[in-house]
Amino acid sequence: MIDTVMALLTDTQFLIATLSALAVIATILSVALPMLERDRLSSRMKAVAIERERIRARERARLSEGASLRREPRAYMKRVVEGLKLREALVDEQTLSRMRMAGYRGQAPLVVFLFARFVLPFCAFALALVYFFWIGKFEQPFVFKLGASILVGAAGFYLPILYVANVISKRQISIRAAWPDALDLILICVESGMSVETAFRKVAEEIGNQSPPLAEELMLTTAELSYLPERRQAYENLAQRTGLDTVKGVVTALIQAERYGTPLGDALRVMAQESRDLRMNEAEKKAAALPPKLTVPMILFFLPVLFAVILGPAIIQVIHIRQ
Repeated sequence: MIDTVMALLTDTQFLIATLSALAVIATILSVALPMLERDRLSSRMKAVAIERERIRARERARLSEGASLRREPRAYMKRVVEGLKLREALVDEQTLSRMRMAGYRGQAPLVVFLFARFVLPFCAFALALVYFFWIGKFEQPFVFKLGASILVGAAGFYLPILYVANVISKRQISIRAAWPDALDLILICVESGMSVETAFRKVAEEIGNQSPPLAEELMLTTAELSYLPERRQAYENLAQRTGLDTVKGVVTALIQAERYGTPLGDALRVMAQESRDLRMNEAEKKAAALPPKLTVPMILFFLPVLFAVILGPAIIQVIHIRQ
């Protein structure tokens, strides 16, 4: 049995067939999962509302001991992180900012992130050793195999960072696409006489189906406006959590309106138009880049099929005539 498994793992054709099957399954899942995904907006909005109430309770209690906004991380992860002092070694202000931009707030996600950065290099290194020395049976020197295993382990150290960067990118794409519509809704709410907090809360409820991350950020901003001593800090936190220039521009306009009493409607109208123009420019840029990207697929996949369809009957007739 073991010999059969080892023979399959070292068989090139079997590995190619397995990878092809995995690629097909991944393609099917990537197409089918968005259709089967449940609407988690209501649960996320409820969680944000609960967090807001807890924030208020914590402010009333003056940050008393025992007050906690979030669940505690796993005990063994926390022991490893605190025992090895990974927080002091790996965490800086940029790391905390990127975790907030990815939507991971609180101590539990940070502990999981640090634990993953500590454990994944050893796991990747061990798997690479097993594959290079026992399963793969590569005819390479010992130093080459060991070096390749070390490189795989080093890649495992950066996998959590790449994952967080991917989450940030997806959140920013979602927020950037829905931000002009959100600005239009905020403008309508403000010009109808609503306060900024009420406008944010109303827009978060309306924009949630289009962009759940944006709805979550607006609800968190509403919660911070209700308990932070300075409203400016709540607006700046919104800009830091999103990391988008368009959001930073609107935040600057809101801060100036709060400080100097300038009309907020005119500034929001200009910002909304600029955001729409920017979104249209990005769409036009992608459309302009589409023909060059389609050139290689057309040469590799469409033209051979087209030539086969056109020249196939003629070749068949020539073969029959010669016979």
